[in-house]
Amino acid sequence: LRALRIFRTFEMFEKLRVLLSTVAASFLALFWSMCLISIIMLASALTVCQLVAAYIEMRTLEYTTVEWLYRHYGTAGRSLWTMFEITFSGGWPHFVRPLVEELSLIFAFFFAIYVSGVVFAMTRIVTALFLKETLAAAANDAEMVIREKTKEKKAFADKLLDVFVAADTSGDGMITFDEFEQFMASPQVKSYLAALELDTHETRELFDLLDDGDGRITAQEFVDNALRLKGGAKARDLVFMRKTLERLDTGLQRTQSEFRQLALPA
Repeated sequence: LRALRIFRTFEMFEKLRVLLSTVAASFLALFWSMCLISIIMLASALTVCQLVAAYIEMRTLEYTTVEWLYRHYGTAGRSLWTMFEITFSGGWPHFVRPLVEELSLIFAFFFAIYVSGVVFAMTRIVTALFLKETLAAAANDAEMVIREKTKEKKAFADKLLDVFVAADTSGDGMITFDEFEQFMASPQVKSYLAALELDTHETRELFDLLDDGDGRITAQEFVDNALRLKGGAKARDLVFMRKTLERLDTGLQRTQSEFRQLALPA
């Protein structure tokens, strides 16, 4: 835990910290998966060991064949290690073909079921489960999510600033409606803004949503309001409602101030 706290202080160790935390979170699923596979390997190893022992006791096999059988399946431990190699090394034909050719076709059916059910199916299911748990743990890492969201927001803000600089043809740090209308006349600009999830169908409406009410858009206004507009119609409607309420509030305050002036005695 102390080591993880040290990693948190350095952004360069972010990927390593996420890797360690996801492996720790997925360890329980991996443990039980390996327990299940181990039980199946043990049962299969004991079965093959007993079958091979019966053929060895017949004393009809050549010495080299008996030696090979004993080396791989002669005891429970040897047989278990061979089953481990068959399961995880991918070299199962080397350990199975002599049994089929020298002993019986029974081993062909046995290992066909084992390879299909365990080597092919179960190991891939375990891999998929482990990957699912790892991705879920990474997705639920609060620090990583916050950092990624911050990076995404900063990258989007940088793109918006580039758009603002391109639209500010006068170079005074503010965009008027004439500048904005001329800028929006370009199909390439509309396509770029659409890629940034900004609705560009109504130039006047978009300008009003980006403007704070003084008829000119500053860089800060452009970035802040565009960030609020990002996300489609729902975000656009919310910003429009907010702007409308702000204008109503400003108008009510102005009207209230005028009534107060009228109410003052001459």
